[in-house]
Amino acid sequence: MPKVSSVIVPYAAYLRVYEPLAAFPEPERGQWVRYAHRPDRPSYQDELRRSLADLLPTPPVAVPVHESRDAFVLEADGVVHVCPWRTRLRGWQALGDLAEEFPPPLLDAVLPPLVRHQAAQDYERWLALNPDARPWIRTATWQVPLTWFVLVSDEERQYGKGAGGTEDSAPVLRYRTPMVQARRRVARALRTLRNAMDEGPLIDGLVDVGRWLEEFHPRSLVELDYGGLVHALSAGELEGDHSAADVAEGIEALRNGDGAAAGEAYGRLVERWRSVRDLRSAN
Repeated sequence: MPKVSSVIVPYAAYLRVYEPLAAFPEPERGQWVRYAHRPDRPSYQDELRRSLADLLPTPPVAVPVHESRDAFVLEADGVVHVCPWRTRLRGWQALGDLAEEFPPPLLDAVLPPLVRHQAAQDYERWLALNPDARPWIRTATWQVPLTWFVLVSDEERQYGKGAGGTEDSAPVLRYRTPMVQARRRVARALRTLRNAMDEGPLIDGLVDVGRWLEEFHPRSLVELDYGGLVHALSAGELEGDHSAADVAEGIEALRNGDGAAAGEAYGRLVERWRSVRDLRSAN
């Protein structure tokens, strides 16, 4: 498979939805059928490299000029599923979060205000013509949001140690679950959280993820992928990472009225991710 670059780009995790080909209308379905048979499909690192390459020109390109026609492809039980990149749409949406991620001087240096303003105007015009558009991929840098772990279970955890040295031999840590199962877990967790606490960021985040999942075909697959975060964690940390189990244990403890056990599960999560947050601060 040809690579845009040999450099591995960290440190992002992904929540992806793979829809069956039947979910796509023609002629888009035919496009993805042909694409699925390509032998040179790019990887998630290629997607990141292409996005970062747009920041190199002067002025930088905040959002790709054209929408990506690439996708991730997954076959399960004889059914081909596709997860379109939609890099341009995701770029527009990510611009709205930049002010919370970077201090103004750094943000202005990377993406000047004029560039951001033009991109925002382009997005408004495009959205007026495409009001129902939604991305198949959500991205989180330097973390995996706790709400993502609600969608999966420890039994669905897939961990490969890798051999090191190249992208293809890097460790892999991911979860995959049927859409109906992910939706069921969200609904059950929301009932528990609302009975145990006031409205807050955790509940709001879970509501947001749940609404996003409702946009897709019920026979889709949901994938939580540590992606480039595997390069920010040691082999021992990856092997011992059972965050989905800790989240499930904490929710179950709240359901049973055991605040102490819920606190212990939450404490394990905080301790596990502290080292990653420290790395983010150092960068």
